[in-house]
Amino acid sequence: MFEKVIVVDCRAHLLGRLASIIAKELLNGQHVVCVRCEELNISGEFFRNKLKFMAFLRKRMNTNPRRGPYHYRAPSRILWRTIRGMVPHKTPRGAAALERLKVFEGVPPPYDKMKRMVIPDALRVLKLRPGRKFTVLSRLSHEFGWRHKDLIARLETKRKTKSHAYYLKKKALIKLRTKAVANVATQLEAVKPVLEAHGFA
Repeated sequence: MFEKVIVVDCRAHLLGRLASIIAKELLNGQHVVCVRCEELNISGEFFRNKLKFMAFLRKRMNTNPRRGPYHYRAPSRILWRTIRGMVPHKTPRGAAALERLKVFEGVPPPYDKMKRMVIPDALRVLKLRPGRKFTVLSRLSHEFGWRHKDLIARLETKRKTKSHAYYLKKKALIKLRTKAVANVATQLEAVKPVLEAHGFA
């Protein structure tokens, strides 16, 4: 799938599966934008994932932890780091691939006006057995110091309200257009063969 840019809605996708598919696309030259990273899922109950993250936080430089490794708390950066681990990021090819990736919490403009895709091979509802426990990334991030959970929730509510109003307006316009086409259908019968001959049917 090669397009100018692909906007992926990360809601209800499994983190690792999504990251592996995006990593491959980036290496193939595709530009990818990931939105709503805070709604990513990780398989396994919350407490288990919290323990895993705490173990990850303990992995640091003994003499000067400021030198790394760095443990990002924001959901978008967690996804970015997961993808980085699947890309040879220390080579020019890998670095160029990472440059083609953008990650966001929520859906900022201009991506709120663009078509968003899902990736069926990474959807939790298709890939995780019903009844299995899972963790929402925003909760994990929030517990470890990400401070913008409430802000993103507020902005998302605002965006969804505007989006719904736009959708209703669009639906009304489509209905009017269909009605208008039906009204003039009889008038166009006489000129229809001419229009068809010139490719305007």
